[in-house]
Amino acid sequence: MEPQKPKPTPKPAAKPPAPPAPAPTPPPAPKPTPTPKPTPTPTPPPKPTPTPSEPAPKPTPPPAPTPPPPAPPAVYQWNQLSYGGIGDGTEPEMRLGESSWVWQRQGLSIGGQQYAHGVSVHSRSSVTIDLNRTCTAYDALVGVDDLTLGLGAVRFSVYVDGARAWQSPVVRGHDAAVPVHVGLSGAKTIRLVVEPQT
Repeated sequence: MEPQKPKPTPKPAAKPPAPPAPAPTPPPAPKPTPTPKPTPTPTPPPKPTPTPSEPAPKPTPPPAPTPPPPAPPAVYQWNQLSYGGIGDGTEPEMRLGESSWVWQRQGLSIGGQQYAHGVSVHSRSSVTIDLNRTCTAYDALVGVDDLTLGLGAVRFSVYVDGARAWQSPVVRGHDAAVPVHVGLSGAKTIRLVVEPQT
């Protein structure tokens, strides 16, 4: 009988390699510090609406002063006019050399009516008056002087700057005086004419 060979001892199994050491857990990242929110400014309470006060009454303005009344217009009576060259050239004047005879009177009668002032001229007459200033109107009463004893008939005319501005009807002795009104705005001369009528 053969001797038994000793069985080889099996080599111990190799130990499995040790598992790798776990990686160290990294520490948690620090949380960022939050930026503090600004504290909101508190909204101020609304101001109370003031109660509107009544406006102070406006003082009453003093009344405007009453303007003085306009001065009455100057009146130049024909029986008081000077002739040119004698006056100072600032008032109406009768023109020498172009005017007929004029009798400046302080009283006369026409148609039985007495008048305090006036002039007498011949039945054919022409008298030119330079106004020498701003005038508004020529006003008069014309007729046959009672000194004629009721005789004669005439027609009166007024010319302004050479143009006839007024003419009367035929006026006879004892007729009432005829009123005359002629505007003189802007005029420089007037001519007073008497012409005999049959």
